[in-house]
Amino acid sequence: MLDVVGVGTNSVDEVLQLPVDTGTVFAGGKVRVSERNFICGGQTATVVAACAALGLRSGYVGAFGSDDHGRLIRNTLKSCGVDVRGSIDCDAPNRGAVILVDASGDRTVIWHCCDRLRMRFQDVRVSVLQGQIVHVDDDDPELALHAATLARSAGTRVTTDLEHVSDYTERLIASVTYPIFEQGLPARLSGENDPERALRKLRRLNNGVLVMTRGDQGAVALDGDTFHVAPAFKVKVVDGTGAGDVFRAGFIYGLLQKWPVPEMLRFANAAAASSCTRLGAIPSVPSIGEVRDLLAQRHEEGVRVRGEGEG
Repeated sequence: MLDVVGVGTNSVDEVLQLPVDTGTVFAGGKVRVSERNFICGGQTATVVAACAALGLRSGYVGAFGSDDHGRLIRNTLKSCGVDVRGSIDCDAPNRGAVILVDASGDRTVIWHCCDRLRMRFQDVRVSVLQGQIVHVDDDDPELALHAATLARSAGTRVTTDLEHVSDYTERLIASVTYPIFEQGLPARLSGENDPERALRKLRRLNNGVLVMTRGDQGAVALDGDTFHVAPAFKVKVVDGTGAGDVFRAGFIYGLLQKWPVPEMLRFANAAAASSCTRLGAIPSVPSIGEVRDLLAQRHEEGVRVRGEGEG
């Protein structure tokens, strides 16, 4: 039995560092990159790599390409201590992306994926979901829903990376234990721009803890009727790629420690902030010691809590 099994995407990213902000590069303009690297990442692959770096026994269930990048990401995950025996190989190029990282650390992601690089339902079985927690992303929402349903039927808790609106989104939210939303998704689903009002509207879909990442503003969560606000940790940002994935790994770590929601959010924010101080997704995942060091440095920061109707 592993601590966490992730079902979803991996990627080998071409990361281009720009010496200027992307907004200053006008259409038709040119800019010379200051640095170019090929770095392993992908939503779920980064989550399980980060979990392994935090000391958790982690597994990955996904599709690897038959090219050099497919071999690279498979070997990278194995070197991180991630069990990849539940994954499959496809006769297709591996998923990838071009990531533009500007002078401020903001990123623009342009991704590509071959249609042949796909897991089938029969590839995701109860036997490969042997973890205390199963994590899914919504890159393939139908597959994520299948994996979440299998896991929940076996009594396993399920966490998520929810970014997209699709025909499966509401069913996926309802089927998992801990919906963790990208910061823009609750507003698109609820019509409410305020994070608290948005999560309260989404309560109709799931009675558990609803979590929303908010980038440099930290994270929020609705736990029962209590709304938690956890501020971000201030660090010098080199690259924000993978920070949301590392947040989810930190949240999973907190779940396994049986921490209260405010402590889970604070730890996850510290993990995400630490990852922003290095380039790339998987190469930026922090160790448990690095997260604890950042928490100790910012001990004075707390989590504000308020109930419905409070200011």
